Amino acid sequence: MTNEVETKLITGNEACAEAALVAGMRFFAGYPITPSTEIAECLARRLPKVGGTFVQMEDEIASMAAIIGASLAGAKSMTATSGPGFSLMQENIGYASMAEIPCVVVNVQRGGPSTGLPTLPAQGDVMQSRWGTHGDHPIIVVTPSTVRETYDWTIKAFNLAERFRVPVVVLLDEIVAHISEKIVYPKDAEIEIVDRKITERDPSSYLPYENTDSDIPPFAEFGIGYRYHVTGLCHDETGFPTNDPKKVDKLTRRLNRKIERYRNEIIFYKESFLEEAEICVVVYGSAARSAYRAVSDARKLGYKVGILHLFVLWPFPHEALSKIAKRIKFFVVPEMNLGQMAHEISCATKQEVVKVNRVDGGLITPVEILEKIKSVQL
Repeated sequence: MTNEVETKLITGNEACAEAALVAGMRFFAGYPITPSTEIAECLARRLPKVGGTFVQMEDEIASMAAIIGASLAGAKSMTATSGPGFSLMQENIGYASMAEIPCVVVNVQRGGPSTGLPTLPAQGDVMQSRWGTHGDHPIIVVTPSTVRETYDWTIKAFNLAERFRVPVVVLLDEIVAHISEKIVYPKDAEIEIVDRKITERDPSSYLPYENTDSDIPPFAEFGIGYRYHVTGLCHDETGFPTNDPKKVDKLTRRLNRKIERYRNEIIFYKESFLEEAEICVVVYGSAARSAYRAVSDARKLGYKVGILHLFVLWPFPHEALSKIAKRIKFFVVPEMNLGQMAHEISCATKQEVVKVNRVDGGLITPVEILEKIKSVQL
């Protein structure tokens, strides 16, 4: 597909759908909800043409359940929603985490709580994306800020899901989803595609949740001769439920360790102008677009300010924050919520964290960030 068109003017939602197909996604189940609906509309047209399946489900709970089933049968699967639907998916996201079922969940954030502001942007699901489901569970959350980044990180989301056998959340917002930008598609040779590791064991000796050296058990697709139990209950290596404290402890620690031990391979961020900075602006999602302009303007005025741009929110880059904190005096965090990421940064560093927040459905402007930079007393 990328060889057919080298450049194209598309929205973030369209880029997400196209990238999912490139990544090998062949099953989509979803329920229409603003502002993510265009993802479903695009895939309803495109998936049948590549031998895939599109199903409009009765609600978001069923949508999440459907992509779990499709993934167990071997299909790379995805759903897309927004805040209220994302809330409904949380129980089954927990199921996918416990049962180690790779899948991708796109959440195009909008104003809330409840039905909130359906057509306006927000970044209010940062903490929900990490802690929305109950219990200590593994999950990865990526967050693009441009149309091209949406294309790239949707593919990476599938790669991460397949490699680590976890649900991966692509956390967009209404601005990124609906803005139209020209992108240059990467060449096929530049795109890395990762598929889940399939077991080489005979069906008679296969353990679906085997404790391996990598902490990631090989997968066996349903329908190719392997029969095993899948449950949301705590289970042993065979997949059957257990209340044995030692086995439960071992399972829970392994589920979380398989992300923590590879966090340096998962986390991705970009530093700009931080070498001699006294102020660090930490950004993610569409707020990053305004921040780059604000920092550029501030530097022209003589302010020593730089940017830490996060592309992976969870696992959280504590080490990167700690290193930067040794060199700077203040963190400035613009986000379209009341300070969800700012709270996490406050927990990770002793430096003062200055918040730039909007929760009225409006985007954070470069001027608002610049004024906050000027107000910092060094």
